[in-house]
Amino acid sequence: MTAMISPVNSWNPEMLPGDDPYLESLLRWLHRLLGWQVGVTRQMYGELADDEYRGLYVPDTEVDLLSGSVPLLPAELHARRIELEFERNQIEEAGSARVVEPPLMRIGRLFGLSRFERDILVLAMAPELDLRYERLYAYIQDDVTRKRPTVDLALRLLIPNPPDRIEHRTIFNADSPLVRNRLIDIFEEGQRQAVLVSRVIKVDDAIVAELLGQETIDPQLAAYVTVKNPTGTLDQLVLSPDIVASLRQGQQGAAGGFTLALQGTYGRGRHAVAEAMCAEAGNPLLTIDVPRLIESDLRADETTRRILRQATLRSASILWHGIDPVLSSPEPSPWRPALLSAIDEFEGSSFLPLEHPWEARGAIRKTRFLRVSLPMPSFSERERIWRMQLGDDAPGDETLSTLASTFRLSPGQIRDACVMARALTSWRGGPLLGEHLFAACRGQSSGKLDSLAHKITTTYDWDDIVLPLDHITQLREICSQMRHRQTVLELWGFDQHLAMGKGLNTLFAGPSGTGKTMAAEIVASDLGLELYKVDLSTLVSKYIGETEKNLGLIFTAAQEANAILFFDEADAIFGKRSEVKDAHDRYANIEVGYLLQKMEEYDGVVILATNLRKNIDDAFIRRMHMSIDFPFPEEPDRLRIWEKVFPPAAPIAPDVDLLFLARQFKVTGGNIRNIALLAAFLAAEEGSVIEMSHVIRALKREYQKLGKLVTESDFGSYLSLVRN
Repeated sequence: MTAMISPVNSWNPEMLPGDDPYLESLLRWLHRLLGWQVGVTRQMYGELADDEYRGLYVPDTEVDLLSGSVPLLPAELHARRIELEFERNQIEEAGSARVVEPPLMRIGRLFGLSRFERDILVLAMAPELDLRYERLYAYIQDDVTRKRPTVDLALRLLIPNPPDRIEHRTIFNADSPLVRNRLIDIFEEGQRQAVLVSRVIKVDDAIVAELLGQETIDPQLAAYVTVKNPTGTLDQLVLSPDIVASLRQGQQGAAGGFTLALQGTYGRGRHAVAEAMCAEAGNPLLTIDVPRLIESDLRADETTRRILRQATLRSASILWHGIDPVLSSPEPSPWRPALLSAIDEFEGSSFLPLEHPWEARGAIRKTRFLRVSLPMPSFSERERIWRMQLGDDAPGDETLSTLASTFRLSPGQIRDACVMARALTSWRGGPLLGEHLFAACRGQSSGKLDSLAHKITTTYDWDDIVLPLDHITQLREICSQMRHRQTVLELWGFDQHLAMGKGLNTLFAGPSGTGKTMAAEIVASDLGLELYKVDLSTLVSKYIGETEKNLGLIFTAAQEANAILFFDEADAIFGKRSEVKDAHDRYANIEVGYLLQKMEEYDGVVILATNLRKNIDDAFIRRMHMSIDFPFPEEPDRLRIWEKVFPPAAPIAPDVDLLFLARQFKVTGGNIRNIALLAAFLAAEEGSVIEMSHVIRALKREYQKLGKLVTESDFGSYLSLVRN
């Protein structure tokens, strides 16, 4: 056997961690302990210890030794073992007295390890520093293939008294700190269903790095985990005093750690709250990308154990980013129980950013489970966030006030809007303007609404619409109510008396073509908001409950998009409730009731347009903040419409008699627009300017579409043009 390995006292361990005297002393102590074990081996086996084939077969002499009584150690070796135990105690005392806690002691404290368990880590990590330990272990264990320490070697080497070894076997159970926290791996080497004492011990690579003072992220977690040392405080966030007090009270009341569910949609500051609380507590924050994690090929239970180990090593809190779908999904998944178990077991603080309410009853058994809802910021809070984000680039107070009142954005959305606005400014050149900020705010609209409603590109302004003065004033009042909500609702205190109905519901009623859609576009353009026309055919369903579900999606998406909802032909779904004669009537009335509720909850602008005002349910009429009846245009209004309908670039012949057209033809603005457009196409086809003949021919087609008769009383001297 001497050909296989040199005596242990002929070499000293290499690659010792010189900046960690405690670990260095333990490794040197282990080296001497192994030398003692070599002496014990040679004492027991005599000449067999130097047999070059030892470990490859079992000779008769060895069988006699194994079947006989255990030989007593010579006094010299026994005394040497006592000296080594005394030396180990001295090393422990010196390590405990150090000002800076050694990494091995720190790991022992964090995971509750005994001295024996820490010595196992030293025993198993020695080959990581010097490969000659592998040959030494093979020699001691009587097997050239056993290059790593076994459970048997750890027990025999570190527990001198044989009866005590049975008690210490529990150190290697699955629920022990060493194994449960994946500090060591215990695996079978070359045998199937090997007994415990023959299994091999290996220190996890990440723990080896920690023992050497190299703070790293577990390689298996590196793609899914980030560690941050956050700064700032809760007072620096734009939160109501009640929420700040609730967060601090919960943190102080759970000094040993807690699980905090932070409920709110994107941008409401869930991550910022977690970072601020960690900064105040002096803890790093370990953020887990849960969606990427569950899409990986990693084992759920193994991975969550490693996450807890990583957080414990860094003394960090855990933010489970993107865990909401996993918790709320009804489909079985191995990740859900693994994540819930990890959250429940973790002794530190966990943060769960949730978008939807989630009931933890039965899933998390901790008594320190807290839930805090992060509401959308108020008008003044939004204005303050705008100032903080824009800094020196902030425009005037009026612009900021308008932004805060018009766009109900979360802090995160305001931050994103500022980034987008600065990008627009850089691209177009010049200073940061209000139009850049408005465009950026519209860019924060949720894409969900685009799939549920039709976005209308606004092209009209106040000069384009022709209505009586009082009606124009009413439209402007709609815009004024939206702009000054901050003053009225918050500063003047009306918000305290309005649990619901903080939005603006408006009814536009009148014949087709009288300007209802144009008015909606003008209001949206004036406020700088997106206008979405809801297609009722996609909402109404014959299946019970589907219509309400679709409407709920519409209003939720509109809330996120800060958009104006425009329901054209609203009487189709907002119609009168009828007497209940069958199940269909009952559920139809339920739909109407649901709509009333959603409209009262929505704090944006909802415009209902109908040709038949009398068909709208009275309950909706009562809940309208404003109702505007669009009248059929009289002659003066028709003349103004005719004067505006042709663009400045359109070539108009002198013979086009707008006064005659306004006086003779009682049509709406929508009809006039159609007539002017068709006349332009007829003129373009003939390669001429727009003449009266083209307009008369277009009028004929519009009359045919409306089912009206072409008479001399209407067309007068132009009747011949129509007949020809």
